[in-house]
Amino acid sequence: MVESDGVAKALAGDQRAGDAAQSLTAILQTQYLRYLIIASWALGLLGTVGPWQALAWFVLTIVAGSVRGVVEHRLSHHVETGWGMLFPIVATVTTAAWAVAPLMAWFSHNTFGQPLAIALLISGYVLVFTQLRSSPRQAMIISSPYGAAAAIILASLWGTAEFWSLLGVLPFTAAGLFVLVTMTMLREERIRAFQSHQAHLIEELETARDKADAANHAKSNFLGIISHELRTPMNGVLGAAQLLSATRLETTQREYLSIIRNSGDNLLSLLNDILDMTKIEAGKMNFEVVDVDMEDLHKRVTGPFEAQAEARGLDFVSTFEGEIPTVVRGDPLRVCQVLQNLLSNAVKFTERGQIHFLVRGERISDKRVRFDFVVTDSGSGISEEDLTRLFQPFTQVDASSTRRFGGTGLGLTIARRMANIMGGDIGVTSTLGEGSCFTLSLEADVVEWARPASTQKADAEVQEADSLRVLVVEDHPVNRMILEAWMASAAHVTVAAENGQLAVEAADAQGFDLIIMDVNMPVMDGLTATRLIRAGDGPNSDTPIIVLSASARNEDHEAGMLAGADAYLNKPIDFGALAELMARAAGGRESLREGEHAACSAAA
Repeated sequence: MVESDGVAKALAGDQRAGDAAQSLTAILQTQYLRYLIIASWALGLLGTVGPWQALAWFVLTIVAGSVRGVVEHRLSHHVETGWGMLFPIVATVTTAAWAVAPLMAWFSHNTFGQPLAIALLISGYVLVFTQLRSSPRQAMIISSPYGAAAAIILASLWGTAEFWSLLGVLPFTAAGLFVLVTMTMLREERIRAFQSHQAHLIEELETARDKADAANHAKSNFLGIISHELRTPMNGVLGAAQLLSATRLETTQREYLSIIRNSGDNLLSLLNDILDMTKIEAGKMNFEVVDVDMEDLHKRVTGPFEAQAEARGLDFVSTFEGEIPTVVRGDPLRVCQVLQNLLSNAVKFTERGQIHFLVRGERISDKRVRFDFVVTDSGSGISEEDLTRLFQPFTQVDASSTRRFGGTGLGLTIARRMANIMGGDIGVTSTLGEGSCFTLSLEADVVEWARPASTQKADAEVQEADSLRVLVVEDHPVNRMILEAWMASAAHVTVAAENGQLAVEAADAQGFDLIIMDVNMPVMDGLTATRLIRAGDGPNSDTPIIVLSASARNEDHEAGMLAGADAYLNKPIDFGALAELMARAAGGRESLREGEHAACSAAA
């Protein structure tokens, strides 16, 4: 019972402090009106008591109001603890200065003086109770000078008929003030109830937001894990298919093998689409800004589709318009991803005719250029209704196309969002039966406008590599077997390790020409093992290291290079890219690092 009383008292104290804070806030917000009212009262007195007396009252009340304003501002920083005694005392003293006005008017012997005095008394009460409507007790204390003035006026009328007339006004005034306070308290109680309900709703929304954030975080973690777990067996499937394609096969067997490889490639493409969409929604899609050679970019973009178009009996035409700089700053991998999606759709959905790829450049300034990459096809076209939902996730303009061509319907969604992140956009125009035109618009900083003088290029062909002694670090037995089989077929000698700890021990025991290091492994991960090998003084502290991982994120690539690796290769392994890296590895770490960017691009 004692505890309940304590809680009740504490709540009551909090309520009083809250009322005090609310009242003082209202007073501070409207204090400029105080001086306007003082001036209006002084004008009323001017016509009844004369200019000098009205001016004296005006100056006295202005000074009192200024003192009260200073006290109120200081109290505003501590009002959460309640009123205390300072504010009521100061407010009562300043109200006494106001209460002098009705007395001056009453005893002025002016015909208008007595009605003005009554009006000023009622006005004073209304002002106090309006400002302190949340604290009626404080209002009664602070308005007491008006009560004293009313008592003096009543005393002056004692024994006259006017005494009872004036006394009859007091209950009327008190009733009006009671109604004012009661209605105000009811209204503020409703406001407090609404605010409490609003706070409860906000709390529920914040809880729901936190749950949604937690679910989104869990989804991202889940997809990250699934990415690795799916890519690891995919590496086995596609790696075995590549090895099998190098053996003698009958025509039927080769067709079946082609189905396996195409299906695996399609599955990997779908997986990449879903992961890209997830990273974009989570705001974790990374973009790099590097120097981009426009000629190399054009070859990377169009190379795969010229052959595809030819195989389908289509004409593939590339043209340039406007001012095209030689080198710009941007993310070649992401630009390629967007353009290759547009070209892939153009080839996929065009039965006959032509695919036209136009690169248009417009000089904005000496250091800035605008590009329009335009992909035009002669396919069946897209209706206006379908154009409105073309870039929505998991949407294809024709439901039959899912069965006919496959796909998640995410490609264009990802492409447009990537373009938006890079500061550009994708537009589309189409006519049914005549074809479609997709335009990727981007701006970029210019490094070089004019092509530098031609220099003699070194032979870029991958030469036949010498036999290397390779340490293969891979925990998955199937992947390890495939790597060893491929190495053996290329006359390389391999030593296998199942985890990072065994790799460090093997690297300390004997020298190798190359180390191929998986990242995610039990006992010790590949990045830790790479750091230990680089930090030691063993025979392999300066041996080239190629990191393998099922993760295709840029930040994972950077982590591998920071750990001491010289190249990064994504799973499923492209053995052509691996062969190029191994050929460079024979020339040491520097030679391998030169091919790192190209290898990563090929793997992506």
